[in-house]
Amino acid sequence: MKHSAAIDYARCRGCTTCMKSCPAQAIRVRRGKATILDERCIDCGNCIKACPHKAIQAHGDSFDRLGDFRYTVALPDPVLYGQFQNLESPDRVLEALLKLGFDSVYEVAKGAGYISDYVQKHPEVVVEQERPVISSACPAVLRLIRTRFPDLLPHITTNILPMELAAILARREAVKKTGLKPEEIGVFAIVPCSAQVTAIRHPDDLQTPVIDGALSIRKVYVRLLGPMQKIKRPKRLSSASRAGQRWSYCSGEADARSTGERYLAVDGMDSVISILAAIEDGRVPDVDFVELSACTQGCVGGCLTAEDPFVAAMRLRNLIDAGPDPANDFDAEVGDPALLQADKELEFAPVYLLDEDRGVAMEKMAAIHELERQLPGLLCGSCGAPSCHAFAEDVVLGRADRSDCIFQVRARVQKETGADMDEYLPAPFRRQRPPEKKDT
Repeated sequence: MKHSAAIDYARCRGCTTCMKSCPAQAIRVRRGKATILDERCIDCGNCIKACPHKAIQAHGDSFDRLGDFRYTVALPDPVLYGQFQNLESPDRVLEALLKLGFDSVYEVAKGAGYISDYVQKHPEVVVEQERPVISSACPAVLRLIRTRFPDLLPHITTNILPMELAAILARREAVKKTGLKPEEIGVFAIVPCSAQVTAIRHPDDLQTPVIDGALSIRKVYVRLLGPMQKIKRPKRLSSASRAGQRWSYCSGEADARSTGERYLAVDGMDSVISILAAIEDGRVPDVDFVELSACTQGCVGGCLTAEDPFVAAMRLRNLIDAGPDPANDFDAEVGDPALLQADKELEFAPVYLLDEDRGVAMEKMAAIHELERQLPGLLCGSCGAPSCHAFAEDVVLGRADRSDCIFQVRARVQKETGADMDEYLPAPFRRQRPPEKKDT
């Protein structure tokens, strides 16, 4: 899979900040530059947010791609609305998108509203799922479960992403309106995070992508500022329910379900990993539904946004509470439950497999544990790996050499020459020496 995150090696200084922030241990720093292990990356965007030199970026599409289609539709995520101060209505943003060159707009929140309405009216669709039911709304969480928690795959809801449903309905509406062929219509999602960029190109839940491109909220935000100021009285364009717009921040999806379920809403990848481990161990028996967001405060904390997530969440809550609440009636306006269902089964992705041969894999595992036992366990990162276990694994798999560990080098040199190498180590790693005795 080709991920959206890429490293600009001209900017990268090999500082290891990204490596230490990666929850999937997918980054190594060797020869002064960071590299990403593609098979392990889950597109959470932590490295993008953590890099102090802006050397890691998520690459979406450019506005030039709009010219590839005869008719274009923008799918703005409601997170976009939270980027603006004193926004009185989403309508101003939607009309400004039309001025940027889109032929029509269709809100992702409307897709979320339809999913929420369907779940409320048809709670029987999740009755037979294993409890707790886990939301499928965050692509980064889906990849995390596929790689590290495969036993939880039966817990994940089977509906597609809100932006995918919005894209299907938007294209259908545009075909009916224009008479064009579906392939002549370009549908572009305006997304808050790198995980959604990758999900658009390589969906986990659909055999064929339904969205033609991804534009980052940060880039669109800058382009919208001028056109928005010129709009005197915006047209009424927004038709997403409050329930659908709430999906943009943590607990919004769970609140929108409104089925009387006991739920957890967890944000931030460290907390997500912790709660998934608890579910896997059977330590969360009294919860029916779990909403998990890789980013702080939910999608408003995505790495492709312009505003602080807490500020954006506050603005969205105020905007939603003050605005109208149109009904997104799934049965009356969509009617086909098959549109909600994923047509590709989520499968375990064995990215941590040491070898196809079980016997060889066991030998490699034993070698990893033996080498790890010899390492200091300081998690210093000076070897270019995020932990001593990861370094031992890299050595056994041929991605690194034992000499990459400064402590292994010190031990070897001291054994061969008897020289004390402590003075060549960074200060925090030098052995503590007994205080020298002073003459009295």
